[in-house]
Amino acid sequence: MELLAAAFSAACAVDHDSSTSESDARDSAAGHLPGSESSSTPGNGTTPEECPALADSPTTLTQALQMIHPIPADSWRNLIEQIGLLYQEYRDKSTLQEIEARRQQDAELQGSADGSPASEDTPEEEEEEEEPASPPERRALPQICLLSNPHSRFNLWQDLPEIQSSGVLEILQPEEVKLQEAMFELVTSEASYYKSLNLLVSHFMENERMKKILHPSEAHILFSNVMDVLAVSERFLLELEHRMEENIVISDVCDIVYHYAANHFSVYITYVSNQTYQERTYKQLLQEKAAFRELIAQLELDPKCRGLPFSSFLILPFQRITRLKLLVQNILKRVEESSEREGTALDAHRELEMVVKACNEGVRKMSRTEQMISIQKKMEFKIKSVPIISHSRWLLKQGELQQMSGPKTSRTLRTKKLFREIYLFLFNDLLVICRQIPGDKYQVFDSASRGLLRVEELEDQGQTLANVFILRLLENADDREATYMLKASSQSEMKRWMTSLAPNRRTKFVSFTSRLLDCPQVQCVHPYVAQQPDELTLELADILNILERTEDGWIFGERLHDQERGWFPSSMTEEILNPKIRSQNLKECFRVHKMDDPQRSQNKDRRKLGSRNRQ
Repeated sequence: MELLAAAFSAACAVDHDSSTSESDARDSAAGHLPGSESSSTPGNGTTPEECPALADSPTTLTQALQMIHPIPADSWRNLIEQIGLLYQEYRDKSTLQEIEARRQQDAELQGSADGSPASEDTPEEEEEEEEPASPPERRALPQICLLSNPHSRFNLWQDLPEIQSSGVLEILQPEEVKLQEAMFELVTSEASYYKSLNLLVSHFMENERMKKILHPSEAHILFSNVMDVLAVSERFLLELEHRMEENIVISDVCDIVYHYAANHFSVYITYVSNQTYQERTYKQLLQEKAAFRELIAQLELDPKCRGLPFSSFLILPFQRITRLKLLVQNILKRVEESSEREGTALDAHRELEMVVKACNEGVRKMSRTEQMISIQKKMEFKIKSVPIISHSRWLLKQGELQQMSGPKTSRTLRTKKLFREIYLFLFNDLLVICRQIPGDKYQVFDSASRGLLRVEELEDQGQTLANVFILRLLENADDREATYMLKASSQSEMKRWMTSLAPNRRTKFVSFTSRLLDCPQVQCVHPYVAQQPDELTLELADILNILERTEDGWIFGERLHDQERGWFPSSMTEEILNPKIRSQNLKECFRVHKMDDPQRSQNKDRRKLGSRNRQ
């Protein structure tokens, strides 16, 4: 650990305002379970007799940590059984609290700016407060007690009785306490995840009736390599537990995350890449095998499943690997800048980012190949045939638009049908323009490279030309320039086509890469599953920069934690109003994604060696 001796000495000498400490603890709880109430920490005037950890006056943090109890090996042995929440419940409660914490912070800062006092705790919250647990014997070795009650107070590292009684909260600075909470959450959430994954295996996959109902090939597609994923999670959790047994103050966890992400998490890529076939097989089994359908319904009713569907257990690995990256980001935001722990956190984050990207690519590759084959079969070429199927090509957007026919004059508007239907297939490198013909077929009459497309929005010219834009093909299938005037069904549909056709076109607001410290932002308050290729799937608590918005309720946004862009309904989000919070979100994101510096690269091997020595 890298706290300075001077910081330690100051922390021991200065009286702590307990109310301020409690407020800081609340801020650090974003991402932890709801219902976590912070017990009061040792307050003003603490004496060495009252706090054994302060009995002497150590001059270095290393000496201070030697005085803090190590945790015996059997303290974490029953960790899995003691955690009361399945991972699905843990994850939902965690993200909901993260959303609420941002809301409160936004409201408090807004109120402070308006000169109004911050909101007080509600009476209901005060009534729910439990009596503090009796502290253990002062000199006894602490035992970690993660209570099975999901509403337990001991969901935070600082609320554990052994942490309260050790006096360590008087030694550590508030920022270090927040860092401890972030690392503690990574460990406890991994334990909850392992518990849920183990239930998928023991309760569903290894059920004797299930084995008789499913053909081995069906079982292989449905459960994939879940046994490999479970084994990796078990070893990963064991190493995290061993790290926590070393000392009541967690030294680091990101070095362990880095090792597993770099060497063992490829099992997640295999599992997640099978998702398309897994979903299809599950739907077919439900439709075609009544015995399977009845068994699943019966197993889901078991109290062990807490009312959660079988499908929520199947997607656990994908949810976990994406969430793990966010938990490491949370740690990275709290470690000391230019420190060894920042280096290991950056390394872990980059490895996880590569795993997550590989998982996403694996899913897309499976679905894209089938989609391209299907599209190719439906096309008939009136022009020279263009090969559609390619390993490097995928569909970005498809749909019907209205093409304006004839010259744009007032006489045309009055005397003949102005528009006719055309159908566009937009790929990542190619635009194909068709007309739909009988038999669910498409007749192709023009095409162009996506890089040779330009779009232009028409100024308001009345209702007839509302939502009309101009599409220019600088070089079409006949090696000539072509211009199409196209009408969309709504403003959002027009904006979405223009954004997809010309991705480098300037948007109304700036993107993350502009590195400005303010931009309109929203956070996701309702999960959303993308319905079209140009849409963005949203998870609860995602923060997004707004790049474009329409009057009919759509937003084109850029998610901060991975810079993925796409459209989504504004009703799924709420705007972050306070500029200070928006700026802080961007600063934290810049730090997470900052480039390697030479010094960090030189120290990388040394950190790896140090990690192996600790293990």
